[in-house]
Amino acid sequence: MDYSTKDFWEDRLASDWTETGVGYRSLGKAFNVWMYRVRRFVFLRELQEAGVEVAGTSVFDIGTGTGFYVGLWKELGAGTVTGSDITSSAVSNLRERFPDSEFHVFDVSRPGLPVPAGSFDFVSAMDMLFHITDDAGHAQAFRNAAALLRPGGHFVFSENFLFGPEQRGPRQVNRSMHTIERELAAAGLEPVRHSPMFVLMNSQVDAPWLQRRGWAAIMRSATALGLGEPLGRALYPLEKRLVQTRSEGPSTEMMICRKV
Repeated sequence: MDYSTKDFWEDRLASDWTETGVGYRSLGKAFNVWMYRVRRFVFLRELQEAGVEVAGTSVFDIGTGTGFYVGLWKELGAGTVTGSDITSSAVSNLRERFPDSEFHVFDVSRPGLPVPAGSFDFVSAMDMLFHITDDAGHAQAFRNAAALLRPGGHFVFSENFLFGPEQRGPRQVNRSMHTIERELAAAGLEPVRHSPMFVLMNSQVDAPWLQRRGWAAIMRSATALGLGEPLGRALYPLEKRLVQTRSEGPSTEMMICRKV
């Protein structure tokens, strides 16, 4: 990531180290809380369905943010969880929140690791790779993830795998499934499981233009009217059902890969 992106997240997380600061800020905290409940459900379910054993293993989390996924790895029984973030403010807060874990300032989009290579059974990078706007940096992130893993280890991440045209903005790039699969293969990572993380409750990045605009308008209106909490509560059970019954979705998806 370039320095402007690092500074952006440093300022944002220093002022708002909550679900809203690391989440979809325009939807408000109440709705983001429900979105994180969906993330928790999908993450735990997908690892269980993949049949991988987490208990007693070593984990390295990239882009740790508030530590949400650190908590989930610990819930699954991981032996050690090491975290990292591009911002020093997040790392400082994480060290206070999880004194039994190690945290590093780490820009995954650049060469070089903060820990010895090949030290971990699992590496995760949740809800952050699409914020790497530099294509070379995005490919480097996959190489770094693979380098952190032992042979046969698993990389768990979420991305916006588009089947339509790639979407580029100053703070986010939504790349095609083809691009991501090519970068994974080049890094020696083989997909073993892939499923939607959201269907209705997150931005419809891989939907037709009108659907994307309509979703954004509805969500903005709900937030402005203070309806984020009841809307999230109402959508949560439906979203849980949808992510279990669909193999693809119009929003963020989760993938589990194995280091070949």
